[in-house]
Amino acid sequence: MSVLLTAIILGIVEGLTEFIPVSSTGHLILASELLGYDAADWAIFNVVIQLGAILAVIVLYWRTFWAVMAGMFRAEPTSWHFVRNVALGFLPSAVLGVLFIDNIEALLENAEVVCITLVLGGIAILLIERYVKPADIEPGVAAMPARTALKIGIFQCLSMIPGVSRSGATIMGALTLGVERRTAAEFSFFLAVPTMMGATTIVLARNLDEIASAGVDWGLIGVGFAVSFVVAVVVIKAFIGIVSRYGFAPFAWYRIVAGLGALAWLSAA
Repeated sequence: MSVLLTAIILGIVEGLTEFIPVSSTGHLILASELLGYDAADWAIFNVVIQLGAILAVIVLYWRTFWAVMAGMFRAEPTSWHFVRNVALGFLPSAVLGVLFIDNIEALLENAEVVCITLVLGGIAILLIERYVKPADIEPGVAAMPARTALKIGIFQCLSMIPGVSRSGATIMGALTLGVERRTAAEFSFFLAVPTMMGATTIVLARNLDEIASAGVDWGLIGVGFAVSFVVAVVVIKAFIGIVSRYGFAPFAWYRIVAGLGALAWLSAA
């Protein structure tokens, strides 16, 4: 398979899976096994193209970001509460990411872990969907209490295990804390911006020698970035509608089927 086609496929996988609770990192790891390429050679690529998906959030929600920035200059409490909640949600994973980056990267080499966590995560989503308490927090990211935002950030730390899903951990965590579905999904979108930018910064900083020696193909990264951006725009628009109508159960069943199927394939290979 040509490197260009691999870049396009990985861009599609990233855009499809970053914002739905199925684990983009897990799917990229499984893609390396299924397509037969060396995951280590594409490690930087896989992290940087996440910024394409993040750009999709910024483009689709630019009015929200603009209103928040303008409101901060006008000292509006709602805008400052929005920023506070995103910052608190980001804080736990930022601390753990810096402290345990080597351990996290070691887990990224294990496709079997991805399969198992896909299945377990799917079961967890089904249980939460069935037994979650009714929402009792006012809708809107800014309306969440600070302690709720921080607790959601702690849930996000679970996504450091490949296959758990960053969006899945944050959304399901939010639901268990009484946040309604749409707010939970949108908070996950907004939380992805600093989280993914921070992860990309760490990876690039740790690979400065390879970057300086022209060991990174920025043309391929540009292709993956563009593809992931376009696909993520479509997915984000569709995701809210699917969740509002069907809940999160379809994604849970997909995780279970995909995890068991990939595990069977890996065992037979």
